[in-house]
Amino acid sequence: MKILVVEDERDLLESIGEGLELDGYYVDLCDNGTDALAAAEVEPYDLILLDLNLPGMDGLDVLSALRGQLSQSKVLVLSARSSISERVAGLDAGADDYLVKPFAFEELEARVRGLLRREYRQGGSVILRGDLSFDTVSRTLRAKGDPIALTKKETAIVEYLLRNSERAVSSEELLEHAWDSNVDLFSNSVRVHIHALRKKLGARLGYDPIGNRVGEGYFLREGEES
Repeated sequence: MKILVVEDERDLLESIGEGLELDGYYVDLCDNGTDALAAAEVEPYDLILLDLNLPGMDGLDVLSALRGQLSQSKVLVLSARSSISERVAGLDAGADDYLVKPFAFEELEARVRGLLRREYRQGGSVILRGDLSFDTVSRTLRAKGDPIALTKKETAIVEYLLRNSERAVSSEELLEHAWDSNVDLFSNSVRVHIHALRKKLGARLGYDPIGNRVGEGYFLREGEES
């Protein structure tokens, strides 16, 4: 999952970014509204954490511009503007959630998880698909009940495939959501990591759980026969 954090207080910006990176997300940082809007117009972020008091362009203007462009990115406003009228204004402008500063990082993590569940219509903290289960809180994968040690990249790929298990996902889409913004779009990185995942999961499951439809992309099988 790829997240954009927009905050003009540099220490807070870097602290949030580091915490979310440790949680396994890919994070881009931005300290002004103008650059934030430009970044969001290029990258299909799964979630944007947006401060309102920003230099260059106010956060509400950024939000309004995104919604005017029909951006599908979820937006969580982080702001010291705490009155009811200000919170209502943020939500009416298109925010999906509103968190008042100061806040505990644990609450921010829970809000992030909640918005991502809403985005992909996943009701609980555990995503299930056949013999696989992924806990979005601990960010651990189990195959037939046993934990599987994955790299950060492998975790990102599995999570995205699980959240979109009703369809095939192209290599290009995986690059957009499971890699950072510096990825080489012409590399064979997706194929290399999918191969590694197949070896790890196949060793425990006894079959390859990742299918590939020509011209469509990768998908997770329900079980050995699917």
